[in-house]
Amino acid sequence: MAASRKRGWSWATGEKGKNRVRVYDRGSRGIFLDVSVRDPLLGTATRKRFSLGRVDRETAKRKAEELAAALRGDRQFEGPTLTVGLLFDSYETHVTPTKGLGARKHDHRTLEMLRRYLGAQRPVDSLDRRDWDGFIRDRGSGSIRPAGVEDARAVRSRTVQRDLRLLLAVFNWATVVRKVDGKRLVADNPFAGFAVPHEESPRRPILTHDEFEELVAAAPSVSPAMETLLLLANETGHRINSIRLLRWSDIDLQANTIRWRGEHDKIGHEHLTPLVQAAKLAVVRHRVRAPSGSDESPWVFPAPGDPTRPMSRHLARDWWQRTEAAAGIARVPGRGWHSIRRKFATELKSASLKDLCALGGWKDHNTVLECYQQPDPDTMRVALENRGTLRSVRAG
Repeated sequence: MAASRKRGWSWATGEKGKNRVRVYDRGSRGIFLDVSVRDPLLGTATRKRFSLGRVDRETAKRKAEELAAALRGDRQFEGPTLTVGLLFDSYETHVTPTKGLGARKHDHRTLEMLRRYLGAQRPVDSLDRRDWDGFIRDRGSGSIRPAGVEDARAVRSRTVQRDLRLLLAVFNWATVVRKVDGKRLVADNPFAGFAVPHEESPRRPILTHDEFEELVAAAPSVSPAMETLLLLANETGHRINSIRLLRWSDIDLQANTIRWRGEHDKIGHEHLTPLVQAAKLAVVRHRVRAPSGSDESPWVFPAPGDPTRPMSRHLARDWWQRTEAAAGIARVPGRGWHSIRRKFATELKSASLKDLCALGGWKDHNTVLECYQQPDPDTMRVALENRGTLRSVRAG
């Protein structure tokens, strides 16, 4: 007969199903607190666990009682007034965790700013066109900005646009989810149909192939890894954030594929793409010449001095700027790693749009056409030279 597993110390307080809080000892890991947190809008509960650290048991019991008392004071689900704060909290609980890391950060940062601007206690049904227009004005001027941003600098329409699209997404979500009584959270989106600001001439500079080759030639003077970063960006068309967060386990040199993890993708899109020969050779050379001590790192591009962590986005940006300077390429505002992604999309105009989206990790075909592919004299000339002739068809 197998021996029963010995349970560690635990203690619970509160009423089960309402405000039950439990604390338990995990030995060397410390004491943890376990509680079921109820969404006041949807009536659903989510179990959460928090570490209390190496506190003594009496302190842990006191914290559990304080939390149970606070939960006991909450109103039970009976259709509370829907406020901006409650709606945003519910969205961040149910929707935000399903997004990629970058999108999650943007959600938390932007929704915190919108709470301050609109008012967390403001009833949702009081929002109207004045709030929409006021946010566009104040966000554009810099008078309202994310927490931690001290300078009241004006921002471009693209930044305002991204914030407003999140606001629209929150309310669109609220119109399709239902509370326990069967009613929708919000009957109608108060901002539906309002115009989102667009830039007349957005800065989307593209890197030419000649400039790319000059960068590759100058890259070793900055870092041997910079050459590999450039070649992978050029051959895969992916964002630098996805490239710098690649693990060796994501690259299959036998099947010649690269796995792009959804957790590191801007839109949370996990997918597999081919590893072409130029990129494969670059990866193999990169691993051979890796500095001593980094060969055990799970990251393809570990942080200098700390192989347990990936290189930072700030370092990737710094390397780009230093490589530009070393290559003698003039600095162009808005041109950086993303200019290679535009180069990739433009050079592959002849590919089917479906294949191009799969190769570069795009979900929306319109995004490729509107933001990435650009007019090119060579492709336009080929199109004209291959132009057909339209002839009428006579009946009979």
